[in-house]
Amino acid sequence: MAAADPRRMADAIRFLALDAIARAGDGHPGAPLGCAEIATALFTRHLVCNPTDPEWPNRDRFVLSNGHGSMLLYAALHLAGYAGISIEAIKSFRELGSPCHGHPEFAPHHGIEATTGPLGQGIANAVGMAVAEAKLAAEFGPGLVDHRTYALVGDGCLQEGIAHEVISLAGHLRLGKLTFLWDDNRITDDGSTDLSISEDVRARFQAADWQVIDCDGHDVEAVSAALLLAKADPRPSLIACRTIIGRGLPRLEGQRGAHGGRVFDSDCAEARAARGWDHPAFAVPDDVLAAWRDGAEARNRAAYAAWQENRAALLAATRAEFDRRAEGRLPEAWRDTLARLKRDWTETAPERPSIEVAADILAALTESVPELFSGAPDLEGPTKHKQALAAFTAENRAGRYLHYGIREHAMGAMMNGMAAHRGLIPVGATYLVFSDYLRPALRMAALMGLPVVTVYSHDSIGIGRNGPTHQPVEFLASLRAIPNMLVLRPADAVETVEAWEMALANRHGPTSLICSRQPLPPLRKSPGGENLSARGAYVLAPATGGRQRVTLIGTGSEVAVALAARAQLQAEGIPTAVVSMPSWEAFAAQPAPYRAEVIPPGSVRVAVEAALRFGWDRWIGEAGGFVGMTGFGASGPGDELFRHFGITAEAVVREARARL
Repeated sequence: MAAADPRRMADAIRFLALDAIARAGDGHPGAPLGCAEIATALFTRHLVCNPTDPEWPNRDRFVLSNGHGSMLLYAALHLAGYAGISIEAIKSFRELGSPCHGHPEFAPHHGIEATTGPLGQGIANAVGMAVAEAKLAAEFGPGLVDHRTYALVGDGCLQEGIAHEVISLAGHLRLGKLTFLWDDNRITDDGSTDLSISEDVRARFQAADWQVIDCDGHDVEAVSAALLLAKADPRPSLIACRTIIGRGLPRLEGQRGAHGGRVFDSDCAEARAARGWDHPAFAVPDDVLAAWRDGAEARNRAAYAAWQENRAALLAATRAEFDRRAEGRLPEAWRDTLARLKRDWTETAPERPSIEVAADILAALTESVPELFSGAPDLEGPTKHKQALAAFTAENRAGRYLHYGIREHAMGAMMNGMAAHRGLIPVGATYLVFSDYLRPALRMAALMGLPVVTVYSHDSIGIGRNGPTHQPVEFLASLRAIPNMLVLRPADAVETVEAWEMALANRHGPTSLICSRQPLPPLRKSPGGENLSARGAYVLAPATGGRQRVTLIGTGSEVAVALAARAQLQAEGIPTAVVSMPSWEAFAAQPAPYRAEVIPPGSVRVAVEAALRFGWDRWIGEAGGFVGMTGFGASGPGDELFRHFGITAEAVVREARARL
C-alpha cells in the first residue's frame, strides 16, 4: 500500500469539500471538516468495498445520516476511486444534474447507499440494512453474506424521536455488525447542545445493550482502533468521536456558524495556510490519492476475489437465486400464486375484511417469493400479517416477521434500509391513521424509488366504535399527494389479489395498500386473467338501456354503495355505470382515450368514498357530485356511521339526480 500521512489524507477531504462549497456558494462545511479523520479511518482501513464494482452484494454499507454534510461522502468516494464521483462531479456540487447534489440521495452505482435529509432517518435506514444482512446471512451463509453496516450520525440524528426507537430495537436484536460513528462535537445549528439536552447519551446506548467506545475523532489511529473494538463485540457499537465542528476553517471552527455557513475564497486561502495545504483548488497530491486508492480498493482485492470464488462454487440453482435476490428481480412464477387465488376466490366469493384477505395473500406468496419480509408495530393480531411466519429475533435470524414493537417511525425507515440493501422485499402492516408516523419514511421511499410495501388496515369510519381518532378521513388524500407513491384501495377479494400483484410489480417506488377492517362483499364474480385494477379504474357494471347518463365512481368498501345506487337509477330508467377506481395513480397513467372510455366526459359524475373530497375534482369536475366525509368521524357501529354521515346509496342517487 502507498504510504501517506493520515493527516494529509484527511485534509484531502477537507479541501475538496471547502473548494466545492465555496464554488457552489452553498453547502454545509461543518461535518465534512469535522469528520474528515473519521471518514479516512473508515474508508481506507476498515470499509469492505470495491469502487470498481460499487454494487458488489457483500460490500459494507455506509450511511451518512447527517446528510447535510454530503460533501464528506462525495470527497471520500472520489478519493476512494468511485468513477461516478469524478473531480468534475465534485466541481459541480449542488448544480442541476450533478451526481453531487444536496440531500437526500440513493445511488448505489456511485457508492451512495443512503444520505438522508430528515435527521434520524439515516440511522434507522442503517438498522434496516443490518437486519437485511443478518437475515440474508442466515439464508445464504457467511460465504456469500458477511458484511457490516456503518452510519455516521450527528447530535441532531440522536435527538430525533426515531433514534430512541431504533437504538432500543437494534440493541434488543443484538445487531452486532452495526456501528454508529457519532460526530460528538457538542454543537447544533442553534448553538451548544447544552441548550436542549442534558442526558448522558452514552448511558442511553448502554442501557439499550450497545457497546460504547470513546475516541478522539481527529486522530485517524484512534478511530481505527475503536473500529477494531466494534468488530470484536457481539453487540451493536456506538463510537463516540470527540470532534470540533468546522475543524480547519479558522473563521468558523468550533462555532455554530460552521454548520451551514457560507465559505468564501478567503476562507479557503486561510484554511490552506493554517493546515499547510499548498495545492490549488480541487487538486489532490499523487501520493495522497494513491494512498486513498490503495486503502479503499487494493486492500479489499483479496476479499473480493475470495467472495467471487465462493459464489462460483455454489450450485447453479443457489447461485441463480442469490443473484436474482441481489439484483432485485422477482422469481419467474410469482404471478402463478396470485392467479390461483384470484380464480379460487372468484368461484367461492368470500365476504371478508380486505385486511384478512391481504394477509392470506401474503402468506401464500411467502412460498413463491422467499424475499418477502413482514412485520408490524405491535399489531400482529389486527393485521394478521404474521400467520405461520417465524419471528426474526436475536436468536433466530432466519425468521421472516419482525416485531417492531410500538415503533411505527422505526418500521418505516428500517423498511427503507432493507429495500436499499436489496435481497428483501419489506412489508409493513399498521392502521391507516398511523401513516402519519411513517410519513418522513414514506416520502423518502418515494423520493429514493424504494420498493417497500405498506399495508394499512382500519381504512375508514367502517371500523366503527374505535372512534374518530382511529377513523381516517384525510389520509387517502395525503398519501395520494406524495409523488411516486402507488396508492391502492381494493373493493373486494379479487381486487385485493390484483392490488398485491401491482404492489410487487412496482419496483421503482413504494406502495400503500389500503384495506378494510369490516367485511367486503364479493363484487367481481366472473373469472378473467386480466388485472383490471392495474389500469387504475375500470367499468365494473356498465350502463344498460341507452346512452350512459351517469357514471358512479367508488373505491374500496364504497364501490358496493355505488352498485346499490346504480340499481336504483337503472330501475328509474337512467342508464348508469359503476367504475371501480382502486388507484388514481395507475388510472392517471393510462392513455387519454381509455380514461374517456371509462369516465365519459358527457355523463354526470358522482364519486363515493368514505374520506374527504380533496383531490376528487380531477375525476369528477367541480360540478360533479361527491358522497363522503366533510369532517371527522364518530364512535358507533360502522353501518350506523355510514348512515349517520350520509354515505348511502340513496345519497348517491340524490347527487346524480340533482345533476341530470
